[in-house]
Amino acid sequence: MKEKQSSVSFFTENGLYLAFGTALIATLGSLYFSEIREFIPCTFCWYQRILMYPLVLLLAIAAVKKDYRITIYTLPMSVLGIAVSLFHYLTQKVDLFKSNVPSCGIIPCNESYVNYFGFVTIPFMAFTAFMIITFLLIMTARAAKRQAA
Repeated sequence: MKEKQSSVSFFTENGLYLAFGTALIATLGSLYFSEIREFIPCTFCWYQRILMYPLVLLLAIAAVKKDYRITIYTLPMSVLGIAVSLFHYLTQKVDLFKSNVPSCGIIPCNESYVNYFGFVTIPFMAFTAFMIITFLLIMTARAAKRQAA
């Protein structure tokens, strides 16, 4: 029982801050790639940014106010971000998806600017960030619910 209680208190104390930190790092990373490395974002990259950037502000406010109800608003954004970034990643790595995606703007969405270790691309990084945020939001919401009961 004590172990369960400690995980509840960990997520109620730190979950929103960790989700905020993840969103902030992802946002700064995307800005680094576009502003410093001068990679032009494709259409799917913009969709991922549209879903990630507001999370920074929303989660920062929620963490400071300890507003656990924010998951109602932020969880759909992070889950949709998972779907968009996964689809984008598949367009880069799976031939079936590569051939079925038309060029979407100046930069083709199936091209990779980076390919660390043979599998880590920008959409993969976004996918990972959205997954971490989703996990933290679910765990924090569950912990807050248990603590309130």
